[in-house]
Amino acid sequence: QVQLVESGGGLVQAGGSLRLSCAASGRIFSINAMNWYRQAPGKQRELVATITSGGSTNYVDSVKGRFTISRDNAKKTVYLQMNSLKAEDTAVYYCMYSTRYGDYWGQGTQVTVSS
Repeated sequence: QVQLVESGGGLVQAGGSLRLSCAASGRIFSINAMNWYRQAPGKQRELVATITSGGSTNYVDSVKGRFTISRDNAKKTVYLQMNSLKAEDTAVYYCMYSTRYGDYWGQGTQVTVSS
């Protein structure tokens, strides 16, 4: 059974930094892309960042220049370094692995940025 477990969320002041991690356990193969989504209260879930198996990255405009996604293939782990955090970054952050055999989601980790 595949499980994704996020960590690293918390409360931070505006302008601060956090690093999220998402580690996969279980038999998971052919990971095409690793993604971070977020969902703020009353809003739809949005794709924040993606990193492909080849290392290409993509970001939503609102986090470009502030967030960096990276991955460790050997550890089946994806990271999201978040700098210069803003109040509008407050949300539950989810990792999602897109594989040949389906998509897997983590349970989410809360990020709260105080202004």
